[in-house]
Amino acid sequence: MDLKIEILDTTLRDGEQTSGVSFASSEKLHIARLLIEDLNVDRVEIASAKVSEGEFDTVRRIAKWATVHNHIHKIEVLGFVDGDISLNWIQRAGCKVMNLLCKGSLKHCEGQLRKSPEEHLADIKKVLEEAEKKGISINVYLEDWSNGMLHSPEYVFFLMDNLKDTSVKRFMLPDTLGILNPINTGKFCKEMLVRYPDLRFDYHAHNDYDLAVGNVFAAVHAGIEGIHTTVNGLGERAGNAPIASVVAMLHDQLKLQTNIIEDNLNRVGHIVESYSGIRIPNNKPIVGDSVFTQCAGIHADGDNKNNLYYNDLLPERFGRAREYALGKTSGKSNIKKNLETIGVELDEESMIKVTQRIIELGDKKEIVTQDDLPYIISDVLHTYTEDKIKMINYSLSLTQGLRPTATVKIEIEGKEYEYTAPGDGQYHAFTKALWKIYNNLGKAKPELRDYNVTIPAGGRTDALVQTTIAWNFKGKDFKTRGLDIDQTAAAIKATIRMLNMIENM
Repeated sequence: MDLKIEILDTTLRDGEQTSGVSFASSEKLHIARLLIEDLNVDRVEIASAKVSEGEFDTVRRIAKWATVHNHIHKIEVLGFVDGDISLNWIQRAGCKVMNLLCKGSLKHCEGQLRKSPEEHLADIKKVLEEAEKKGISINVYLEDWSNGMLHSPEYVFFLMDNLKDTSVKRFMLPDTLGILNPINTGKFCKEMLVRYPDLRFDYHAHNDYDLAVGNVFAAVHAGIEGIHTTVNGLGERAGNAPIASVVAMLHDQLKLQTNIIEDNLNRVGHIVESYSGIRIPNNKPIVGDSVFTQCAGIHADGDNKNNLYYNDLLPERFGRAREYALGKTSGKSNIKKNLETIGVELDEESMIKVTQRIIELGDKKEIVTQDDLPYIISDVLHTYTEDKIKMINYSLSLTQGLRPTATVKIEIEGKEYEYTAPGDGQYHAFTKALWKIYNNLGKAKPELRDYNVTIPAGGRTDALVQTTIAWNFKGKDFKTRGLDIDQTAAAIKATIRMLNMIENM
């Protein structure tokens, strides 16, 4: 279809009403620029009139930038039915479009304004007259329109019948309290379009029942051509319709066009996340950290076989890449995909060993990332399978006010030995117990030269620690490594590996 849906983003107005969110002036300007220049949204609602002097300065700053860059027609400000007060505020700020907040339900009209529908209509028309004098374009919000259509449709039609031939450019239909569902959203939007076929309508969804995107689908399917969104779904209570999900849905499910540049959605979403302090859930569609990550090995296998587990939401569309998680559900296909990414090839036997090691870590409910993979490979491929010395078990004790102690039981060539010793730290106690066993057996022990603890590069892992220990034995310097979720356990693994190495020296 050739129809192009118009997107108004209200992150800077409705989105800033998220509990705990307050954008600084420079942040609001940057977000406005991102929305217009990077995402190419059609319109941006940047603020409410009369909020504060600080907000006025910010609006004026955005308006100045927009004017210089020929975007002032895209900048909109929420205003109120207050004669010319909001209009004067907006005009002094340098803006040209006001979104007039009117009452879209009889309950709001009578209960909040304490006015009759006729009185409210008269007040609205006064604002429209003043706006024409000042050269300010007006769009009208029918606040609480959803309740109006549910409980007082005659009031909604009374307002519309008396405003349809005025200078209003667009009528905005908000589900202010997020009470609609896709069925009645479609029904009510179609009713408005059939009754007023020559007017332009926007739909403004809230997500209280987690139906915002579904309701947008229904509204557009009914014929609405303008949709309101926010970045990351910011907004009061449960938020608004998130722009990334809405755009993907419009493009893929309804096969409609927008002006939005898809491959910037993820980057802009994370910038707004930083400014707002509201974290994006890992499983949030399009922009969540995990939504393009395959976990099950069978899925990775299917992707290797002609992309059997792909859908139209290809990560490359949104400036992202598909990833394959490493954990207890991983199979060789997951490992293979990750190895391809980092440019490593393994033979079949090594692949099996690496896969088993990752599954073991996954069973401990640890997160294993691609950054961990080289460490795991190194750990697995440097493991000696025919060990003469084996760790049977050990116990480490750390108690406030007392010296750490360690009890160690090891097997040397089929015989078990056990000893307990105190130390200045847990690993020190472990080695003291170990060397006591060695001394009793008359076995030579190495000299520890260096001890280093690292996590995989990139800092995204909370799963693995690599401990590298430098040794000297009979004049020969060498290093051993251990990998575990605990640094002391990793050091013990490195030590046992060292003992098996010196058996052959």
